[in-house]
Amino acid sequence: MALNVFDHDEYRPPVWKSYLYQLQQEAPHPRRLTCTCEVNNRPKYYGREYHGMISREEADLLLSQAEGSYLIRESQRQPGTYTLALRFGNQTRNFRLYHDGKHFVGEKRFESIHDLVTDGLITLYIETKAAEYIAKMTINPIYEHVGYTTLNQEPTLKKHLPLLSPEAPDGPTPAKDDCNTEERLTSLVRRATLRENDLAPKYEKVHNFKVHTFRGPHWCEYCANFMWGLIAQGVKCADCGLNVHKQCSKVVPNDCQPDLRHVKKVYSCDLTTLVKAHNTKRPMVVDMCIQEIEARGLQSEGLYRISGFSELIEDVKLAFDRDGEKADISSNAYEDINIITGALKLYFRELPIPLITYDAHPRFIEAAKITDPEKRLEAVHEALKLLPPAHCETLRYLMAHLKRVIQSEKENLMTSENLGIVFGPTLMRAPELDAMTALNDIRYQRLVVETLITNEDVLF
Repeated sequence: MALNVFDHDEYRPPVWKSYLYQLQQEAPHPRRLTCTCEVNNRPKYYGREYHGMISREEADLLLSQAEGSYLIRESQRQPGTYTLALRFGNQTRNFRLYHDGKHFVGEKRFESIHDLVTDGLITLYIETKAAEYIAKMTINPIYEHVGYTTLNQEPTLKKHLPLLSPEAPDGPTPAKDDCNTEERLTSLVRRATLRENDLAPKYEKVHNFKVHTFRGPHWCEYCANFMWGLIAQGVKCADCGLNVHKQCSKVVPNDCQPDLRHVKKVYSCDLTTLVKAHNTKRPMVVDMCIQEIEARGLQSEGLYRISGFSELIEDVKLAFDRDGEKADISSNAYEDINIITGALKLYFRELPIPLITYDAHPRFIEAAKITDPEKRLEAVHEALKLLPPAHCETLRYLMAHLKRVIQSEKENLMTSENLGIVFGPTLMRAPELDAMTALNDIRYQRLVVETLITNEDVLF
């Protein structure tokens, strides 16, 4: 499928493929087979579709009249367990049925048995009729044609609406209101109207996909095919809003461009996500705090070692989360510089992935254990290559700042060793370590930070 492009780089939305939508319309409808007699000990969360303890053969006979008919029975082999018997493809299919407040036979959970059966029939029908088509969905995706770069202008062609593919079988056109259409087009239109900015950092970021239930018809923004089912039809990137099939998410490039509408916080937000959302080289909280500290605090005794009031540090955090780069951290708002240093340390502590990432952590610890200074320096340099670009740039900026801190050691009484003790556990966290290993790592964490500060000009 070719992507249509207007002259002068104008963008026309892709042609959505309607074949799978039409198949969903054709799928059998659920037919509840009610039990005509009173059944003892019927679970309260089942209705008249519950037939008690009957055999597979009895269920098969009862369901043989109509496609899409279903009932629930108690297992004769395992009393206390329940089976959904469903007629599809001229045969009865049996599924182990569970309830934990919602009904489920697999990953999806439903409020009602009727919804579960409806979704199941759609899935069975589409995957039976279009198995080969689905297997080839990711070939020639629209995503490759659209591209995905740094946003620096408003979308110019939101007015264009998606078209149904003329190559798809004839069928009813799905009803789409303007609101749903615009929501579905948002991330594609953003990508298609983006321009490369030479000043923008080119950080790679994986998409943060979460299973999502879409209201109304939705199409995959990777392959342009319909996302079938009643609930959990696909996944949505929590950072940029990209909507794709679950199977398509495995082949989407690592080119997420976070949208500020989805990135709601500064603290506790993934570092790469934050810098891409704000189109900066480093998190603004790092730049702003360091600039404030260097403007009025380098000679403050015990800088970074002395803690500020926790309530005021929390205020700074809330100001960044609420106002971003407009947050006021000047001396007029916070006279004590230790509040700003505390806010910076808190930012690093609350990163979901530490500045020195979990993946790189073992290599840094191993490097710190090397006794030969030159070999240790070389090992640390190699370990730095494992960091994501945004993490490495932020670490470089922080270490350059901390080196300027120790250059005022006579006034602030802070050495590289002192700062290593303060920042080691803040910048380096290893997941799932036992207490003894974590305790032993503390001295190596200190040594890593000390090495980074002292040799900042060589390592970065």
